[in-house]
Amino acid sequence: MRHALVLATGNAHKLKEIRAILSSLPVDVLAPTDVLTRPPTVVEDGATFADNAAKKAVALARATMMLTVGDDSGLEVDALDGAPGVRSARYAHSRATDGENNAALLAALAPFADEPGELRARFRCVLALVDPLASLEPHLVSGVCEGMILTSPRGAAGFGYDPIFLVDGHDKTMAELTDDEKNAVSHRGRAAAALRDTLERALAAREASARGIG
Repeated sequence: MRHALVLATGNAHKLKEIRAILSSLPVDVLAPTDVLTRPPTVVEDGATFADNAAKKAVALARATMMLTVGDDSGLEVDALDGAPGVRSARYAHSRATDGENNAALLAALAPFADEPGELRARFRCVLALVDPLASLEPHLVSGVCEGMILTSPRGAAGFGYDPIFLVDGHDKTMAELTDDEKNAVSHRGRAAAALRDTLERALAAREASARGIG
């Protein structure tokens, strides 16, 4: 039995990654626009990734009554006290492109360019799973990928800050990794791995309910 899973994001890159990461499970990962003509607008004003992920998942689960995952993620740079953080997608301005955000980050880090130790950073992802048939209380998991910021971009794959993020244990930026390599080490891949057991239990419960068991 296959199940529909709605990912509470408008980011096509995140949708592609989650679909690949969860491809071994019997789920069809859908975008909000696949199931709703007008998906709810969620203001991402939470203080943490967990706040925003939960808020998005609950809003979309209420609107669809479908199994839903909310994703909120971003980059934390030690020299900037954790910024861009929850404002990663809007670091340069509210409608910034990836290029503008990268340029704004490198400009902010210019005073630290000669101090590589100050350019330590990590990608962090929080996923919130909501099964509205059981509860609207989100189940939260997180994943982290450690690395450092480079002063010039490398690689043409990925999105966001990937071209300037050198992954710990690799001589490549996120944007130089293949899709499979990235998903194996990324913050999103690790968060999805942490979510897997709970998601499998939710799918099993739905199958049992559909068959009239329990």
